[in-house]
Amino acid sequence: MATILGMFLGLEREWSQKTAGIRTFALISLLAAVFSILDNDPLLVVGGLLLVAIAVLLAVRSFVEADAEGLSLTTSVSMFVAYGLGALVANDFLIEAVTVAVLSSLLLVLKRELHQFAWGLSREEMRSAVEFTILAFVIYPLLPAETIDPWDAIQPRLIWSLVIAISAIGFVNYVLVKKYQGRGYAVTGFFGGLVNSTAVVAEMAKRAKERTDLLDIAVGSILLANAAMAVRNAVIVAAFVPEAALIIGAPLGAIAVTGVTIAVLRSDWRTTMEADLTSPFSLRNALTFGLLFLVVLLLSVFAERTFGAGGFVATAFLAGLVSSGTATTTAVSLLGTGQITVDTAVAGVVAGTAASILVKTVFAASITRDLVRPVLIWNLVLIAVGVLVGAPLLLV
Repeated sequence: MATILGMFLGLEREWSQKTAGIRTFALISLLAAVFSILDNDPLLVVGGLLLVAIAVLLAVRSFVEADAEGLSLTTSVSMFVAYGLGALVANDFLIEAVTVAVLSSLLLVLKRELHQFAWGLSREEMRSAVEFTILAFVIYPLLPAETIDPWDAIQPRLIWSLVIAISAIGFVNYVLVKKYQGRGYAVTGFFGGLVNSTAVVAEMAKRAKERTDLLDIAVGSILLANAAMAVRNAVIVAAFVPEAALIIGAPLGAIAVTGVTIAVLRSDWRTTMEADLTSPFSLRNALTFGLLFLVVLLLSVFAERTFGAGGFVATAFLAGLVSSGTATTTAVSLLGTGQITVDTAVAGVVAGTAASILVKTVFAASITRDLVRPVLIWNLVLIAVGVLVGAPLLLV
């Protein structure tokens, strides 16, 4: 097994015509497995030191020969990974060894794509990536996993993980928009909706105001943005409350499918456009969302304790006027801590999503009145579909 994984890792190096190839990597993994089996033998240390010496010699050789690849550090580091693979296999960490081998091979094979991605990032996007890393891997482990309030509703680690999820979805789909935005209004509408559906409405309403021939396209793009918003909320539910994914996800899925279907049938998507989107993630935005989420969470607990399920649904609707993501994450958080039932969570998510859809109609109307009638009609259709699909599930 160690030899096979070493060969697999060295395959790309051989194909790239590097100094160390498939045989060298296989032998390194095999050597590590042998030394690991010996366990606590001085040869284990000697083998590691020998590998370091070989890696240094390869780097110096590459430097002397003025290799276009510089010091060939990737090959040298890959040899250490191959050594680690052999040690993992010998200690019966087979799944881990295969995982490391596959991930390492992907990093080697995707060299060009990874470099192009990194070189294409702006300073703002680099800063966003660093801030997201701090958010996900520095702050998250420091937070307590248990609830910290008298109502057992505020679970810091769960709340922060929802903030991370929202930020990650926005950042990943921002990258997709940057890559595919020139392919047409449909791609921009849907992927832009995953990043920020309100931004898509503003963009399309502005273009429809400037060019009346784009009115139908603008309506279709707004419908796609609403569909993407529903998909995003369904993904959040499925990730954090999988046992309720079908019940809560059904109305959201119905909204998404209906929105995409209407948009595809009623609009001509052959015209291209460029979307003016800024990076959706920053530490400040994440903290603002987290604070808003916490406020809505507390208000929802108070409303549910005082007025019952109706109070929570009303609060979710009001939260949806600001952000459907906030309404959805609040429902997920309260459901996860047992503060509300699945039925109440479904009603809250649908109410928050409906509110977000309705407020976009008002937003579009504030830019151009030509969009009021078609956007309002089709948005009401989306809301009606969500309610019709969700109501029977609540009765069941």
